[in-house]
This record gives sequence, C-alpha cells and structure tokens, in this order.
Amino acid sequence: MKTTIFDSPASRLHLVPPGHPEHVGRYEAVREALLALPGCDWREAPTAAMTDVARFHSAAHVDRVLTACADAPAGQWLALDPDTLVCDRSAAAALGAVGAAVAAVNQVIADEGGAAFVLARPPGHHAEPDRPMGFCLFNTIAIAAAHALEVHDLTSVAIVDIDVHHGNGTQCLAEREARVFFASLHQAPLYPGTGGEGETGLNGNVLNCPMPDGVTGQQWRQRFEAAVLPALRRARPQLVLVSAGFDAHADDPVGGWGLRSNDYAWAAGQLAGIARDFGGSRLVSVLEGGYDCPALGRSAAAFVDALSQA
Repeated sequence: MKTTIFDSPASRLHLVPPGHPEHVGRYEAVREALLALPGCDWREAPTAAMTDVARFHSAAHVDRVLTACADAPAGQWLALDPDTLVCDRSAAAALGAVGAAVAAVNQVIADEGGAAFVLARPPGHHAEPDRPMGFCLFNTIAIAAAHALEVHDLTSVAIVDIDVHHGNGTQCLAEREARVFFASLHQAPLYPGTGGEGETGLNGNVLNCPMPDGVTGQQWRQRFEAAVLPALRRARPQLVLVSAGFDAHADDPVGGWGLRSNDYAWAAGQLAGIARDFGGSRLVSVLEGGYDCPALGRSAAAFVDALSQA
C-alpha cells in the first residue's frame, strides 16, 4: 500500500516533568526509526480547527484543556489529573496530532486508497468527551472517525485499538454512534479498568478482548484471528483506523505482555487485508502508547513497513 507519514513536529512542544513516561523522546525515537524506512512519503501535519475537535469533545472539555495550557507558567506544568500534565505549549501539540489525523483521513479518501501513519503526541485514546486522562488531551482517533463520518459521509468506520491499555475514550464514540465499530485487545486488570467483555455498545458494535498479564505474541495473534478479524469482516468498514499503541511489547515497562516487533508487523498485514477487502484499501494509524523508546521505534517501524508492503 502507498504509505504516507503525517509528521507533527509540534509534538516536541508538549513538555512534561523529568521521569514522566510520556516524554518527547518517544516522538524522536519513532521519527528516527521511520526515517530509515524506504518508500514512505512524508507530510507535515496542519493544526486542527476547533470544529474538528468539537466533533467528539464538549465545549467545556476544550475550554478546560486550552485554559490550563494558557495558564501554565513558562517552564512549569498544570495537572489535569495525576497522570495528565500540560505546559504552555501542550495545546499546540495536541491540536497538531488531531490535525495530522484529519489530514490523513482526507488523503486516503481523496486518493481512493493508501495507508497513513500519524506520528504525533500526546496520545489520545483515553480522552473522553468531557475528560482528559491517561496522558491524553484530545481523542485523536475518535475525532478522525467522526470527521470521516460527518465530512466524507462514510457509513461504516472501524477502529482497532492494539495498545495494551483499553481505549475507554474511543469506546465512548462507539457507544453513541452505530456507524463505528470498535475493537480493543488489552491487558486486564490494568489502567483504566474499563473494557470488559460485557461492554458491547450499540447492537454489538463494541468488541472488547481483555486478557491477563503474561500474554505472549502467539496468544495475542490467536485472539486477534479468532475474535477481531471475523468481527471486522462482519462490520465491513469503509475505513480502518488503528490506535497504534506499542506498549504490549515485551520490553515495555507499563504492561505485562510479551509481544515483539514481528507481532505488530503481522497485525499491520491483517488490518491492511481488511482495508483492502472492504475499505477501498483505506487505513489510518495513530500513534498511542509505547514507553520503552528502542522497542517503540522498532515496533512502529515494523508496523509501518508491513503496511507499505501490504
């Protein structure tokens, strides 16, 4: 698949205190690894419009985030929750991530196919319509899905979350929008404590696959093949979106799973196949978690390289 990387250099503006796991080194590690790949196009991300953000988030949420960023003293942080901190330039980074995802959706639809990878931080999948949390300010992938539905008039969009944590914020979209199918494979128990198998959304448009500590790459692939792929085929999505978190890697400090880079490459191939069969080969991935920088870079590169060869 033709693959384009939407790079948001504004990611460097979101600074966090020393020792915080969601630091700018994550962006740099992925960027360096992706630059080494042959055959990918690169585009710089635009800044999102407020109308984009408002497709998922409430006005009160947007105002809270933007006000906190504006009020943060230079060189200091304000806490939106114990894990989620902002500096005076964090809003620019978050809006850059959203802008990249919206531009990626626009491109794969205009080009009638192709893959895109959004290289941006902070992550987004924990942010709920009215609540920033889990390092996330705006829910980048939920906004991208809403944009595809409302601007491009798609009738079926699938979001697959491969982060080790459940994408609780993204599930909120599927719980109010029947045109969205949401699937998540995640460790449980683990933050944020949501994503039980009994959470099935509107007429079964939510599929949660919680699994315990110690899952191997083989076990993860088996669950993916047995549950996620058949559900995606039933959903017949016109666009596949991926919350591409890489913190299920064996070297990652925040989870307890044992995936390797080749598992992410395998998943990319499977998802590209779904996009090819139902979505006109349209697939957009958004960077989420991953907190061991070497493993994060290798995993993201394996994932994107597999997309480009699919």
